[in-house]
Amino acid sequence: MDYEKLAIEFMEKMHLLKKARPHRQINESMHGESFMLHYLSFQGNSALPSEISNIMGISSARIAAALNSLERKGLITRRIDPSDRRRILVDLTSEGKALAEERHRTMLEETTTLLSMLGEQDAREYVRITGKLAEAIAKCKERK
Repeated sequence: MDYEKLAIEFMEKMHLLKKARPHRQINESMHGESFMLHYLSFQGNSALPSEISNIMGISSARIAAALNSLERKGLITRRIDPSDRRRILVDLTSEGKALAEERHRTMLEETTTLLSMLGEQDAREYVRITGKLAEAIAKCKERK
């Protein structure tokens, strides 16, 4: 098989997909403030900024900036951990939880719509291949 030719075709299709931007909402929800809200909502309890930084793979400075923004918007609170006063715990406010749930529902609806447009067999195959591709990328990163 000519994998190079297939790679070129794949890159062309990915470029078309990026231009169409059907997954913009989904992609945005996996980064930045939306991801933090989602993580805190489905975490079910307080989180440390360092945990969020590790999960997202971004610097503590970027986490601090995003948390400052979320706090100004009234979506999170920060408090000192009573068991270790050196640590700060991050919690969602009721407004933050409601927004996280709304964004999750929206993302789920849009993803469901996109997958249903593929049809059952192609949707299952797409999800399977995407998972396999994610595993391959993770293995490549481990080697570096």
